[in-house]
Amino acid sequence: MTPIFYPINAWEKRKLGELANIRRGASPRPIKNKKWFSQTSQVGWIRISDVTEQNGRIHQVEQHLSDAGQKKTLVLKSKHLLLSIAATVGKPVQNYIQVGVHDGFIVFMDPKFDLDFMFYFLEKYRPNWARFGQPGSQININSELVRDLVVSIPTAHEQVAVAQFIITLDNLIAATQDKLEKLSILQRGFLQHFFAQTWRFSGYSHVWENHRLGDVATRVRGNDGRMNLPILTISAGKGWLTQEQRFSQNIAGNELKKYTLLSKGELSYNHGNSKLAEYGAVFVLKQFKEALVPRVYHSFNVSGKADPDFIEYLFESGVPNHELRKLISSGARMDGLLNINYDSFMNISVLLPSIEEQNKIARVLEKLKKLTDETRLRLFNLQQAKKSLLRMLFP
Repeated sequence: MTPIFYPINAWEKRKLGELANIRRGASPRPIKNKKWFSQTSQVGWIRISDVTEQNGRIHQVEQHLSDAGQKKTLVLKSKHLLLSIAATVGKPVQNYIQVGVHDGFIVFMDPKFDLDFMFYFLEKYRPNWARFGQPGSQININSELVRDLVVSIPTAHEQVAVAQFIITLDNLIAATQDKLEKLSILQRGFLQHFFAQTWRFSGYSHVWENHRLGDVATRVRGNDGRMNLPILTISAGKGWLTQEQRFSQNIAGNELKKYTLLSKGELSYNHGNSKLAEYGAVFVLKQFKEALVPRVYHSFNVSGKADPDFIEYLFESGVPNHELRKLISSGARMDGLLNINYDSFMNISVLLPSIEEQNKIARVLEKLKKLTDETRLRLFNLQQAKKSLLRMLFP
């Protein structure tokens, strides 16, 4: 994905102050006076919230300036490059509508560079402004610091070529993010409809039967002494991870010999509460044939009595939460674990269709999850490609 640029001419080092007339915005005072604003005006008023919500590409704003307000600020009627020097310090901004410029921004007037090229340079450079602040204090930059910043800049033609490629990459990232959001919404919708039984497959009309979880589950515990197996932990948001992936190291220590040997297709319930899983999370082991998992997890198999993937999705749907809620007597322990023991967990009631219908539901949800995961990975790879490209172009 990353292009190979063959520079014909060396990039020239110039101060930003030599490449543009740098002006600071102005704000009408007192800023909360209603006379400065108008709902019918076509001239917007850029605020920090507009910048963060649109990632620096301003296509719309909430507030608009009255004629009186416009006289108290710097009004831009065409696309310009701005730089935030307060709050979101160092954030580059481009306006695609008419705007008045707050005094927390500077504007590059009469630029001798491509606006998009410099936008990406400043985006990459942004963390470097931190050196102008003390640890724990707010960063402050001013027009003079920006004027004195030395940048490497290629020919006008090459600036446009570089910028257009990154814009194409940005558009691809945005499209992939949009696809991922839609797939996530679709996934939640499928879970809701399947487990509320508002969607049924043709030919399946039997009422789902009420079971104790223990009627279809058998406990898995202990190990056979092999300590060279993958050591896993459950993340509510990502499922099974190796301890190195989650904690950057193996944290099992001497407890490893007490870990549970879990086989592919078996499940564990991590009864730790989190923002993503208030009542814990259940996951099937899929990526390894065997693994060692913390003994504090309630591990079990449903071989032949239920579809393990269906059971995982059942808990992901949140339907059993009302049963789990009944078991919690005093909230989370100091270690974050909900005080739900194995026997109580196995005693909760779950509604199950026939094993055939479980299989059908699980396969549909698996395909959707696979597509979502592939899209998430594609987004990550595109974002990494952009970071690598910016590092290469603007070292």
